[in-house]
Amino acid sequence: MTPGLPRTDRGRLLLLLVLATVVTVFTATVPLLRDWFDLRVYYGSIDTWVHHGGRIYDYRVPGTTYGFTYPPFAAVAMLPMALLDLRTAIAAALLLNLAALAVILRLLSGPQWRRHGWYGWALIACLLALFEPLRDTFSFGQVNLLLLALVLTDAALLAGGRGRLAGTGIGLAAAIKLTPALFIGLLLVARRWRAAALATAVAFGATALAAWIDADASRFYWTDALWDTNRIGRLGYVSNQSVQGILARLGEPDRAVWAAAVLLILGVWAVRVRRAVAAEDWTAAFALSGLAACLVSPITWVHHLVWLLPSFAVLVRTGHPRIAGALYAVLCTSVVWLWFDDASGVDGFLGSNTYAWITLGLLLWLPAGQLPSDRRTGSRSTSTTTAAPSPTAPTIRPASVQAEAGSCGTAAAAAAGSVVAPGRAEARREVSSEPTGSTLAADPNPQSSSERASS
Repeated sequence: MTPGLPRTDRGRLLLLLVLATVVTVFTATVPLLRDWFDLRVYYGSIDTWVHHGGRIYDYRVPGTTYGFTYPPFAAVAMLPMALLDLRTAIAAALLLNLAALAVILRLLSGPQWRRHGWYGWALIACLLALFEPLRDTFSFGQVNLLLLALVLTDAALLAGGRGRLAGTGIGLAAAIKLTPALFIGLLLVARRWRAAALATAVAFGATALAAWIDADASRFYWTDALWDTNRIGRLGYVSNQSVQGILARLGEPDRAVWAAAVLLILGVWAVRVRRAVAAEDWTAAFALSGLAACLVSPITWVHHLVWLLPSFAVLVRTGHPRIAGALYAVLCTSVVWLWFDDASGVDGFLGSNTYAWITLGLLLWLPAGQLPSDRRTGSRSTSTTTAAPSPTAPTIRPASVQAEAGSCGTAAAAAAGSVVAPGRAEARREVSSEPTGSTLAADPNPQSSSERASS
């Protein structure tokens, strides 16, 4: 039993009741609801395109300047919404996001946590409900959880030695949204040529399909809309937790400075990913890639930071649950919104970019290529392969979930789950497998969805 957690059913039910109360009070007092803003953008664009003869990128949510900003294949993938009314589309989006979250947790959580059964999953659900990027993803009706599930499925295939189909998920994610294209770079750094080629082929194939369906929309996106960041939102808006957002809040408009920072970050990412891949630590490699993607993207809204979830899982697996819990807790606080009106001064520089600093710190420090802390001194494998030695049986290395007694931060870290431990060559295993506009009046609340566009 994990230390610090109740050992009896009565104690477990009491803890869950307390957590559920905290979550309820929190969601009732902290402004969270985004009125399905991004989903309204998707729905309105598809409805205009299919039923009213309009163009995908011409639609604007009434009362706003925000419209569809994804590549054309994203609109093709969302075509089923044309058969639904808005309420049904909202319900479908909720179910899809819940399913994607279940897949993500299944891929990231190790057997040490899964053995707690219903209690473990209920505890995770309560804790994740406090995670700002996740709650925003649900409330906006965003797609990032679906993309993360696709990408992590490829990570599981690579870690399990079933790389024949690896790359498919990354290719689809990159065709829907450009940011996941960095994971193709990961495959290239890892010299997984087949997977990289498959991901590229899937991405280009999906893009070509969209061009065949609507050539005019594709031409407009790739020649005009892609380069117009004003369609997405204001770069200096406090929700933009990327390097570009930091520079914009500093009043630094020079693209050369941003490009230099991006190149430096990508250099650090390549070095760290290479080391992780050399140790067959695919979860850490994918976690590092998610961190880098959030930093180098011109716009990374707070809800995009669901890409940090694999990093928390890596921290827990490698024996750093308190650090994971502390960082997770900060990302539950909505602290960056304190500088919504004024991000000037030293406090504004540090505070308004809090989430970006966490992302950057994780990119630089996240343990990669390490065994779970409770197995570092284990006996060696007797495998005859020439690959690096690994612990003896079981061949599936469980991820450790080390909860500290009496630590709220640890519970939050556990919610991130422990990851599937990195597999060596001889220890291959099977792995189970933005609302932007609102039809309502602009909300004066700092976190009003009407302040920024879908990305």
